Parts: sequence; structure tokens; C-alpha cells
Amino acid sequence: MNSGLALLCLNSAAVAVLHTLLGPDHYVPFVVMARARRWSPWRTALITLACGVGHVGSSVMLGLAGVVFGVELQKLMHIESFRGGLATWLLIAFGAVYLVWGLRRAYRAQVHTHGHSHEDGSFHRHLHAHDRAHAHVHDEAAPVSLTPWILFTVFVFGPCEPMIPLIMYPAAGGGWLGIALVAVVFSAVTIVTMLAVVLLSLYGVRLLPLGRMERYSHALAGATILLTGCAIQVFGL
Repeated sequence: MNSGLALLCLNSAAVAVLHTLLGPDHYVPFVVMARARRWSPWRTALITLACGVGHVGSSVMLGLAGVVFGVELQKLMHIESFRGGLATWLLIAFGAVYLVWGLRRAYRAQVHTHGHSHEDGSFHRHLHAHDRAHAHVHDEAAPVSLTPWILFTVFVFGPCEPMIPLIMYPAAGGGWLGIALVAVVFSAVTIVTMLAVVLLSLYGVRLLPLGRMERYSHALAGATILLTGCAIQVFGL
């Protein structure tokens, strides 16, 4: 590896860190959804990892296609801009829908406990809400959550804007080794930064008790995602 390629890789790593930290959409949705849905750190990390791979992978594939087929950088950036706008509106829509669902859950699904006796003399308490079935302690099946898949879809559409210019630079010199190194370094640093920020933020958020606001945790998560999408749309974060 020559000094120019090493410098390009270091520059790619620095850009990846800044790009991730300055983009709240890279970590805020995972933190608030993990808090609201009580995801474990392992599940949160797995979902963040999958979304991160989809996020950087889509831009890598587009950049490689541009190199192979000789597409101009300006045209590729137009495609990335369109994907970015679409991903932002998807994030806004998801936050708005989740906010409404969270408010409905808070107001209509006020959970309280009921005692329940069985014929064999055993007794337990279960959760009860007037707009859904009883949640007994011996119920094993849980509904499949679509939230991770929605987040994954949003992140696949969301572009890594700095990725393609970084890929196209070594491509101009015909260096496939440089293209591969830049793609790997940028992708790895982006994903690692996402994981670090998400897990550290989640640890801090869980130390803050919501108290009576706990019933609004889903609504608060939706509102936060909605505001994040709006901030990205308005300020171009």
C-alpha cells in the first residue's frame, strides 16, 4: 500500500466517523425504539448492524455499478440525492405512524392487573387491557414485530453520500485495490461508529426513569423519530 492509498483510507475513516456522528438518523431511531420496545443490547446491536450493512451496502453497490458501467459521478450523486430524500420521508412517515399508534396505546391500552385462579388451586396475576386480549403469564407466543424490517428498509434506501465520491477517486486511476480498501474502511468504520453510539446512548437513556411517562414511551419514540426526520429534511443533516 503506497502512501497515497494509506492517506485515502485514513481520510475515508475520518469522513465515515463524522458522517455518522453528524447524522442523527444513524443512531436516534435505534436508541428510542430499543428503549420503547425493551430490546436487549444484543438485539439492538444486531438490528443496528443489519441496518448499517444495508445502509453502506446499497451505496457501495451503486458506486461499483458506476465504475463498471462508466456512469458519471454527477449522475450517481443525483441518484443518491433522490434516495436520500425518499429515505427521509420514509423515516418521517414511520415516526408519525408510530407516534399515533403510541398515543392510541397510551390512552386506550391502560394496563392493570387482575387476579386469576385455576381449578387446580393455583393463582396468578395477569395483565389486562380493555382493547385487547388478556396477557397471561403462560402465554408463550408473541406477535412478530415489523419495526426492525421497517428500519432496515429505510436504511437500505438511505445513502452514504460521501461513499461514492470516495470510491470514484481511486477508480479514476484504475485501482481496484484502492476501491476495495476505501469501501471496506468506510463501511466498517461507519458500522462500528453506529454500534458504539447506539449502545452507549441506550445505556444512558435507560438510566433515566420515565415514571408516569412510561406509558407514553412508544409515543415519545415516534415523536423523536418524526422530529429527527424533519430535522434532516430541513437542515440537510
